[in-house]
Amino acid sequence: MQKITPCLWFDGQAEEAAEHYVAIFGGDSRILDITYYGDEAPGRKGSVLTVAFRLAGQDCTALNGGPQFPFTEAISLSVDCADQAEVDRFWEALSEGGEEGRCGWLKDKFGVSWQIVPNELPRLLADPDPAKAGRAMKAMLGMGKLDIQALRDA
Repeated sequence: MQKITPCLWFDGQAEEAAEHYVAIFGGDSRILDITYYGDEAPGRKGSVLTVAFRLAGQDCTALNGGPQFPFTEAISLSVDCADQAEVDRFWEALSEGGEEGRCGWLKDKFGVSWQIVPNELPRLLADPDPAKAGRAMKAMLGMGKLDIQALRDA
């Protein structure tokens, strides 16, 4: 059992969001459990309270808590991508109906912030040659979706 489980607060969209994410990530991703509001809970009896789900082996919880706490970019989920095809696939699927940002960040249609990051980006940004690392950083800062070849070429 993992020690820390991210809990994402939704306003009535927990089940829809969890199903959406599971469909995008596939593989070791699935809905694990759904709980419902009962008589004593503040929500409508029988409506979804929480959805436990797994994304690529990471357990998460989606909670229908209400409109009090909308998502912000202050927290994001980072997706490690092996290659440009993975960057493209996750970027397209997660940004659909949402908002594309800068430097590999986006907001999905539920307002959750994601970072779609090629796994070689940290190496490029930490290159022993400070000028090369600086060029990679400058290139990244000018991008929306990250382009691995353009980062390498910088």
